[in-house]
Amino acid sequence: MTSRERFLAACVGEKLDRPPLWVMRQAGRYLPEYRALKAKSSFLEMVRTPALAAEVTLQPLRRFALDAAILFSDILVIPEALGQGYHFRDVGGIGMKYRLETRAQIDALAPASAVPERLRYVADTLAALKKELAGRQALLGFGGSPWTLATYMVEGGSSDEFERIKLLFYTDRSAFDALLEKLTAALIAYFKMQIAAGADAIQIFDSWGGIIAGPDYEAASLRWIRQIVAALPPTFPVILYAKGTAPHLLDQAFTGIRVLSVDWTNDLAMVRRTLPANVAVQGNLDPVLLNTTPEIVTREATRLLASMRGTTGHIFNLGHGIMPTAKIECMQALVDTVTGWK
Repeated sequence: MTSRERFLAACVGEKLDRPPLWVMRQAGRYLPEYRALKAKSSFLEMVRTPALAAEVTLQPLRRFALDAAILFSDILVIPEALGQGYHFRDVGGIGMKYRLETRAQIDALAPASAVPERLRYVADTLAALKKELAGRQALLGFGGSPWTLATYMVEGGSSDEFERIKLLFYTDRSAFDALLEKLTAALIAYFKMQIAAGADAIQIFDSWGGIIAGPDYEAASLRWIRQIVAALPPTFPVILYAKGTAPHLLDQAFTGIRVLSVDWTNDLAMVRRTLPANVAVQGNLDPVLLNTTPEIVTREATRLLASMRGTTGHIFNLGHGIMPTAKIECMQALVDTVTGWK
């Protein structure tokens, strides 16, 4: 069984000898080869240049026996394609070219039809990766959820309180819905493009889903995710990762997704028992563990694997993205533990 076959089998709940393994942000700053490349090119240059994006995507697969590659890109390419660019602030975090403050600005955003052409470089990267991987590992595309993208666009970048996007939601639902409708249509076009270019699965990052008041999660985020999933091929694997949304896991499982990626605050074995059998789970080791020692990583990964023994539909991952301070030897211990599991 190839790594790609293992990953796709896990998505549909087939019984496997061990779960497939990949790690969110597996291509990134913890790798010395990434830092060397980053010293020559900016992050945005790497994202927009297919040869560089493909190289970064493949770096962790050359070092570790991972079962999937995930496209090196950024969720904010969608706002950029709609006309609202972004950059990295000198003091850290994301800054948007401008802040969405009026309905006129929302209406002036480019239509979804502009996305495939403006993000052609993403399709070119995926096509190059598909050729390079040659069916050995699964190839994952991704994007942000409409809600998560809207937070950056309305706040004007990274935020601590998310006051502006919440005020828009509560005080001008018509404008809020108009923005989310535009983002939903753009993401549908974007994901269809990724699928056509060779992606084996798509992960939707609802990174800021956890900051919404519980009763409003459906209206602010989940209804739009549901629309996206419904517009994609019915058998295509869609993974949803929504940090800090434990109360909504069951609702998320009924959006039509194939895989629910769970953060580290949940008991994964309990989640597995709670969710429908036709929905796979992904996760959920605490990323901080990769900053400890190989012995601790081995112990904790083994404990998680043991808790999932006898279940089906499990993709091993972290409960959030790997940290830039993660140790190579700890990542190696994780890979060895999962791939050697019996």
